[in-house]
Amino acid sequence: MACSMSIAIQTPEIQSLIIQGCPTRTCKCRPISASWTTAMDSNFSPTMSNKKKKEHSVQLPSSAPPIPKFETLRFCDLHFDRLQPSHQELDQHSRFEFGQFVARQALLDEEYWTAAWLRAESYWENRAYERYTDHYKRKFADQEFNAIKRRCKVQNGESCTCIITVKKEQKNVKRSIIKSVVGTLDLNIRYLLQGETFPGERPKAPPFCSISKTPSSKYGYISNLCVAKSARRQGIASNMLHFAVESAKSIGVALIFAHVERNNTAAQSLYKNMGFEMVEMANSLLLDEQTYLLRLQT
Repeated sequence: MACSMSIAIQTPEIQSLIIQGCPTRTCKCRPISASWTTAMDSNFSPTMSNKKKKEHSVQLPSSAPPIPKFETLRFCDLHFDRLQPSHQELDQHSRFEFGQFVARQALLDEEYWTAAWLRAESYWENRAYERYTDHYKRKFADQEFNAIKRRCKVQNGESCTCIITVKKEQKNVKRSIIKSVVGTLDLNIRYLLQGETFPGERPKAPPFCSISKTPSSKYGYISNLCVAKSARRQGIASNMLHFAVESAKSIGVALIFAHVERNNTAAQSLYKNMGFEMVEMANSLLLDEQTYLLRLQT
């Protein structure tokens, strides 16, 4: 079952960001190998002048807000030429194979950052006309990377797992992580507040309202689902969602929720085909956010 989502990633943009090294050029990190330069320039005509190439590379406008130093250091600590781990190295981890792809939990910082970049591309896909788009995509990815790392630490019995889809390993073919990750989502395991039947039902609940940590109040929440533009219409979104649902069921979760934008009919169809139904009682609470809350009873 294949489904395309209105979300994208432009691989050449990622490569151009990495080739240039640190955006502010204030630290001593080393740009990755020249093979990336070939990949970046492959989108240009051989007759194109150097000047024209520079116009297509990602440059930080001089008047754009500077990126804080701590974010730059985070960026530079990552090794974007790191090869994707082999399946033998990951045998102990749960995974789901389909077609030419494998869905599994993200394990490496470079995988977390690539997932964050996919989400940045998704968020800014329809905002390409805005000023400083490339700068803000990079900043968004840095912030989302840090947020993913924080969310994936178990807190008060609740957890978050960053799930990615990678290209299946091929004989005699070595891919870098950044070329391998083509999809991502977050699977959160949470508990309803006392008296709730769906998350957000009590928007004015007291700050220290009791959380009912019983098996019946445990639920899964899926968010940040996105697929690389170059990998759409290959069943990645639906199979990654299937893997997330099965992972939640394996730990005793009976209810799974997700929000979708009211104008995103592709996402609504995807979830509907997986058995999700709209939570009608939540519609009036989500008018300002322009989203729907969907629920799957496993």
